[in-house]
Amino acid sequence: MTTVTVEDPRQPEIEAMLRAGDAYALSLYPADSCYMLDLDELTAEGVTVFVARDGAGTATGMAALVDRGDGTGELKRLFVAESGRGQGVATAVMDALEAAARAQSIHTLQLETGPKQLAAIALYERRGYHHIENFGPYVGDEFSVCMQKALA
Repeated sequence: MTTVTVEDPRQPEIEAMLRAGDAYALSLYPADSCYMLDLDELTAEGVTVFVARDGAGTATGMAALVDRGDGTGELKRLFVAESGRGQGVATAVMDALEAAARAQSIHTLQLETGPKQLAAIALYERRGYHHIENFGPYVGDEFSVCMQKALA
């Protein structure tokens, strides 16, 4: 059974997931095309970190919601540990994150991923995200794919 709660990312197992996510992204893309929030950014005002845990309490996935304060938000750092893959962890994390975004009156959720992350893109498309022009720091980056979803 997977549970998802808001947690402080300054925990050894969360930090290990962040390092694993960094290593994965850097294995696919140049460093200047990896836009991952670091630990300090994940603990900043307006950022909420969601952590999925299995029945034994082990962290199996995570994501962050950045509330821009204008009715829009950005999904960052979605990552599922090897032990949680194929078990609905990403779906559970995104369900919790989108529900929290709605509760914070966020009406539009955006994200950036990479073109080699086909499983992630397929997940986002199944959840109703559609491709948009690159925004913000991703403009002009050939290794960025931006998507957006209207939250009802």
